[in-house]
Amino acid sequence: MIWLWLALVLVVGLVMYWLLVITEGTYLGTGAVIRMYDWTARRYNAIKKLQPVYETYFLGVPLAERLRDVRHPRVLDVAAGTGRLMQTLLEGASSPATVTSVDHSLPMLRQAQQLPVATRNCTAFIQGDAQHLMFRDFAFDAVTCLEALEFMWDPRAAIVEMLRVLRPGGTLLLTNRIGWEAWFFPGRYTRRGRLEALLSDMGLTQIQSQRWQVYYDLVWAVKPPSQEQTQTRRRA
Repeated sequence: MIWLWLALVLVVGLVMYWLLVITEGTYLGTGAVIRMYDWTARRYNAIKKLQPVYETYFLGVPLAERLRDVRHPRVLDVAAGTGRLMQTLLEGASSPATVTSVDHSLPMLRQAQQLPVATRNCTAFIQGDAQHLMFRDFAFDAVTCLEALEFMWDPRAAIVEMLRVLRPGGTLLLTNRIGWEAWFFPGRYTRRGRLEALLSDMGLTQIQSQRWQVYYDLVWAVKPPSQEQTQTRRRA
């Protein structure tokens, strides 16, 4: 009998580890994910151990390069957390970008607001839902979402919303969960190739996967020009 109880305890422990550690409350609902990030907001940067040099090399410089032909680029960072994308993009004094950071967790946004670059007039912080973005169509030149897509209740719906607010020809930057833990996200577009295939089915072009971290790849894509823009270019 004792072995049965030990087996039951082991199973319950593994399920709780999956629910709370590996998937960070994803399958308990959006509210559970928000509460977990609210709770860890002040310790988040210390936990992640972000390295500014790597952030600049993999995120800041490549994104700025893609926006170089836009005079005053508008960037939306979805699930912005403590502002890592905003920081690495705006740290260069010459960066002309305006960055709007959206996150469900207010404590995480408050951490982002404490960054030195957050005092500039080119930043905005909004508590909101990735699946219901409060912006007009084609409002941004680039939309980013880092280390968050697999924790959303409906990742596909979130991507659809990101594409709605992204202008034709704009850049979409996502992260794709990889590694052994990626196998434990049923119903999500984790593991190499699945997210890329989804973006291709959605009509995006120039889809590029880039090795980034042990648990994440970067996935770059471009929203194709609208039909009207294509026809105008052909007439020209």
